Amino acid sequence: MSGKNVMVVEDNEKNMKLMRVVLKAKGYNIIEATTGEEALNLLKNQKPDIILMDIQLPGIDGLTLIKQIKASVITKDIPIIAVTAYAMKGDEQKILDTGCDAYVSKPINTQELPRIVEKYIKKT
Repeated sequence: MSGKNVMVVEDNEKNMKLMRVVLKAKGYNIIEATTGEEALNLLKNQKPDIILMDIQLPGIDGLTLIKQIKASVITKDIPIIAVTAYAMKGDEQKILDTGCDAYVSKPINTQELPRIVEKYIKKT
């Protein structure tokens, strides 16, 4: 599965490092953004195969960012997986309703994350 580009939008340095290490070990190229604004700027010049999106971000939050990405003709087909600590009843459905393809809760399961990424990249 080498050569596929995964954009990780995550403001927590430890979570970013964990996802980077786990996904690079599986052969993915990682595009990193720590804010929603940074992610939007990167998406002007790059089209990742999948986006892993934290929901609690400084500035533009993840849900707003997902809506913006899904509203754009250029980026609407990119699968987005929410990676979040939100685990309250109803949060998963709310996140999926914004346009996410899947939902992964934190703490990140390092065995499950690559499987989910691969599953959704194969759909594109």
